[in-house]
Amino acid sequence: MAQVLSTQIERFLDHLSVERGLSANTVSAYRRDLARYASFLGSRGLRDARAVDDATVAGFVARLSSSTHHEGAPYRATSVVRALSSVRSFHRFLMREGRADRDPSAGVVRPKLPRSLPRPLSVEDVQQLLASPADGTPAGLRDRAVLETLYGAGLRVTELVGLDVDDLEMEEGSVRVLGKGSKERDVPLGRYARAALASYLTRGRPALATARSRSALFLNQRGGRLTRQGCAKILAAHVRKAGIRKRVTPHTLRHSFATHLLEGGADVRAVQELLGHASVATTQIYTLVTKEHLREVYFTAHPRARRTRAVARGDRA
Repeated sequence: MAQVLSTQIERFLDHLSVERGLSANTVSAYRRDLARYASFLGSRGLRDARAVDDATVAGFVARLSSSTHHEGAPYRATSVVRALSSVRSFHRFLMREGRADRDPSAGVVRPKLPRSLPRPLSVEDVQQLLASPADGTPAGLRDRAVLETLYGAGLRVTELVGLDVDDLEMEEGSVRVLGKGSKERDVPLGRYARAALASYLTRGRPALATARSRSALFLNQRGGRLTRQGCAKILAAHVRKAGIRKRVTPHTLRHSFATHLLEGGADVRAVQELLGHASVATTQIYTLVTKEHLREVYFTAHPRARRTRAVARGDRA
């Protein structure tokens, strides 16, 4: 990466980290996107962001859309849109700082995203999953507490692994969570999550803890703080054990938390607060999931609905 462009990007990343206070994971995502952008600019002989024009940014979007990951899979539209967003933020920063006269990304059309609804687990699948960990070992107690907290509080995986013991209010039945944008929120814990956490704190965590554990709530086998990757591995192992034949990530449990609340009659604004969404529009995607579920139940269970489908197939009685 040329020195001028490298300096411009590092200043922008420092701004995100220091002045805007974005998380390390978010800053890392910006860094990856801008590294790809800088590589593309270098291939065009451009070593200063001020020399970039609209056609160059559009070319970067086109290149990314037609390229593949190192595994050979094509970039998803969401990844391309995120990369363009990173590029736009970078050029806007240079303008605000008086280091550029124009934003070459302003006129570039954002790729359209296919509408994708969250895919929650059924209540029955969740019950099978949460019954999977064994209570006889420290790791089993931890795993049960991890899964119950992910589903019972609807946490993001980064929020879960970032929890400290002091974030728990066991008497009140709540947990203090540091979410996106360093915003704190208190999330209630149901009786199953509280019971799992209580067992883990008394019989599981002490057996896993070492001098390096400090205040981390969830620990790995070496006593360090559990990572996102470690959490994903724990979940994958219990998905297999529970016999669930679908892709399940930590975020799937967050989707399931929101969907099951709405199906149970919860107000969308309350679910928004529990999830820590800045906008209710983000939460409303789950109302579409529940509507799809209601339609499925209706067409499966209602006799007149079943007859309508049979008639549509030409199967008249």
